Amino acid sequence: MFEYLDLLEKNYIEKQEQLNSGINDNKKMIELSKEIKKMEKIVSRYREYQRKIKALADLKELIKSEHDLDILTLAESEKEEVSQEILNLEDELKILLLPKDPMDEKNVVVEIKGAVGGDEADLFAGDLFRMYSKYCDAKGWKISVLTATAGSMGGYSNLSFMISGEAIYSLLKYESGVHRVQRVPETESLGRVHTSTASVLVLPEADEIDFDLDWKDIRIDTMTSSGPGGQSVNTTQSAVRLTYLPTGLQVASQVAKSQYENKDLAYKLLKTRLFDEQVAKKEAEDSQIRHKFIKRSERAEKIRTYNFPQNRLTDHRINFTIQSLNYVMEGKLDLVIDALIADHQKKLLAGGLSDS
Repeated sequence: MFEYLDLLEKNYIEKQEQLNSGINDNKKMIELSKEIKKMEKIVSRYREYQRKIKALADLKELIKSEHDLDILTLAESEKEEVSQEILNLEDELKILLLPKDPMDEKNVVVEIKGAVGGDEADLFAGDLFRMYSKYCDAKGWKISVLTATAGSMGGYSNLSFMISGEAIYSLLKYESGVHRVQRVPETESLGRVHTSTASVLVLPEADEIDFDLDWKDIRIDTMTSSGPGGQSVNTTQSAVRLTYLPTGLQVASQVAKSQYENKDLAYKLLKTRLFDEQVAKKEAEDSQIRHKFIKRSERAEKIRTYNFPQNRLTDHRINFTIQSLNYVMEGKLDLVIDALIADHQKKLLAGGLSDS
């Protein structure tokens, strides 16, 4: 591991020198900056590790030569502290060197649908959107709604939105699956707890270099936008539906005011859905038995339960339970995601999984 870290640090220094040498090629400059940024945290922690190793060696020399009892006591105490810091840094470096999901740095498209439970499922879908919105606000990420179909009693029967920022997929990829809620619905007069579900799908956004989509393969249909119950909310033909002719896949957008904006939003959604299908197909071809922490085949499985009467959240994939559901619903989603990441890293370190 340390031979690799030495080479990584050397490569980091060389790339910094290249960047500082006055490159005129903007594309090359951007590529170098991205490469340096990827290595920066690992190199920084490795240099801290090297400083601690030197400090430990100095303390050992001091202990060998020192005769003052008070100084020896302090040195022994500091030696234990530095030794523990070295062990912690070694563990941190091991995690930083784990294979990365190539999609981790991407923006995402999130789709939330009310599933089992009728109006209550739609209301819960709306609550999930609020939770993710607050989480994004705390992270400084931007949300752009792509499509939205309101439920008859509130919430959403179907909602798609894009999240833009830094390394979003690395965190939100853990959210794909069926989310179950247990609570007393607003429409329940007898106070009985009902169980409903909403599905969440998180897709890495397709970049221009990821997937080439030709407009000649797309049929464009326009229509008037409609609200809950089919009522018209726009008298112009601003809503857009795109159909990918080779497979029949359809997406639509009606949230923007103009046809041009809706066309652009629908195109981004279509491209992301097709890119996701392309990646899934490649994964299947690469290996029939591909072990991943969040398997694509598990998207329809129940991953989490939100129990409101007991203020309890349980993530069933890692048997993780906290009595802080109220905080999570206010966007404190790191309480859960950190536990999922830690479990994922533990399995990677044990050699049971691979992101490559």
